[in-house]
Amino acid sequence: MENNHTGLLYEFLIQLGVENNNEHLQYVIEISVFVTLICACIVLGHLLEETRWINESITALILGCCTGFVVLITTGWTSSHILEFNEELFFIYLLPPIIFNAGFQVKKKQFFQNFAAIMLYGIVGVFISFAIISAGCAFMFPKLNIGNLEMRDYLALGTIFSATDSVCTLQVLNQNDTPLLYSLVFGEGVVNDATSIVLFRAVQKFDITSMSSMTAVHILGDFLYLFFTSTVLGVSTGLLSAYIIKTLYFGRHSTDREIAIMALMAYLSYMIAELFYLSGILTVFFCGIVMSHYTWHNVTERSRVTTRHAFATMSFIAETFIFLYVGMDTLDANKWKTADTSASFCAFGVIMLLVFIGRAAFVFPLSALSNYARRTPGTKINARKQFIIWWAGLIRGAVSIALAFNQFTISGKTMNAENATVISSTIMMVLFSTVVFGIMTKPLIALILPHNLSYASENSETSSPKVEDLDTDIQNPFLANGEHEDGSVVVYGLLRRSSLSMLLHAPTSTIHKLWRYFDNSYMRPVFGGRGFVPCVPGSPSRGDVDGPLENPFIA
Repeated sequence: MENNHTGLLYEFLIQLGVENNNEHLQYVIEISVFVTLICACIVLGHLLEETRWINESITALILGCCTGFVVLITTGWTSSHILEFNEELFFIYLLPPIIFNAGFQVKKKQFFQNFAAIMLYGIVGVFISFAIISAGCAFMFPKLNIGNLEMRDYLALGTIFSATDSVCTLQVLNQNDTPLLYSLVFGEGVVNDATSIVLFRAVQKFDITSMSSMTAVHILGDFLYLFFTSTVLGVSTGLLSAYIIKTLYFGRHSTDREIAIMALMAYLSYMIAELFYLSGILTVFFCGIVMSHYTWHNVTERSRVTTRHAFATMSFIAETFIFLYVGMDTLDANKWKTADTSASFCAFGVIMLLVFIGRAAFVFPLSALSNYARRTPGTKINARKQFIIWWAGLIRGAVSIALAFNQFTISGKTMNAENATVISSTIMMVLFSTVVFGIMTKPLIALILPHNLSYASENSETSSPKVEDLDTDIQNPFLANGEHEDGSVVVYGLLRRSSLSMLLHAPTSTIHKLWRYFDNSYMRPVFGGRGFVPCVPGSPSRGDVDGPLENPFIA
């Protein structure tokens, strides 16, 4: 990060007799102001917790805008930043804890039950959206005199605005109230971000001037290689951490070592992926899933409580930091002076329209395709849920900002009017979508999907270890004898599937049973997990933990 002016505060501290060590004092002031702002966001977020209109992301964004305005005044209308944006800072330090915690805390049963739909949205959907946005920008921008961009820039815009904001999704959707929607929208967001970044790097790497019919095949092959390699790396690192902790059992000597090895190995998986130009997002996400399935059950009870809250805290601070900066960057005077204002608003309108069309072009058709494979009515994605999925995915966030800065700036500064126009329109898109769509998503869900209906219609998961291993039919509430729409028969309170329904459900059920058998017979004896870790005398027990331990993880 580069130093910037902090105006009156710097002069005031010098007058108080603080030693005039320019570089050190400047850095301390910048960090102090940002920490103060994060604390203010926490307080305001707590005060606004009960409202359904404002979430903490929007609070941080608005507070960042207000702070940027104050900084802009104190610096004589030259800069709105306390710290300069650096995409490397975002990708290396801020994004990993957010994505890892998402994988660590995700309800795995819901995620993998909807895995096919998530992959359709997050991979196929990105390619459809990328094609529509790129082609639309290439067609509309020259007609509206929006800059003089090259074909590579148009392709980059397609990847930049195909990336949804999975960070804001964490706060506008509730995992317990709408588990199916949360699983689909957030799962798609993570895979979507990874796909967009991989596709962005593929576009940068290929020579656009010598494109041929095989270029698309090469891009697709490169993407598939990066996708599966990144996933395997994340799973392998998670399994290695589980094996190390299970074998050495650090907890008998120090719970600090358990926590440290989990955090460091998760971060190591991300850095190894970035080192070999893989998708760090996918790697750390699947590393979090594997760690919650195996590693987390191998540590002591005290370490379980600590890791759960420590990872969530790091993720929360990183999210708040990102939205604070985006709010400040909205008022960056240098970009607005360089950019063509009218062209920026035109570009914003065109991009917004293309994002609407691009998302609708894959959400509704792919949902229909997914429903074709869903035989149980309660698991189908009906029209109301499809609309929510389309709406929630319109939010653009920090990934779009980072990719735009990577493509159209040099060290965070724009060199010409065309690039400044694209950057300013990107900031407008992120600000508008986060505030408007973020504010309206919760009320929209409450209007379209009332709490009692949305919760009852989805197969929500229980956190009790004793219940979650039972067959789903046993978990169903007692019902009167009757027949469901799909032909399933209810006898003495239990749901009995019809012969046709059982036949259609058999492949999924068989795969699940085979995985459970393989996991219990081969994986857990080696890597540990719930019920496969021996009790070591002297290790902390459940009674050593203050209060009851809530287990959010699903085997």
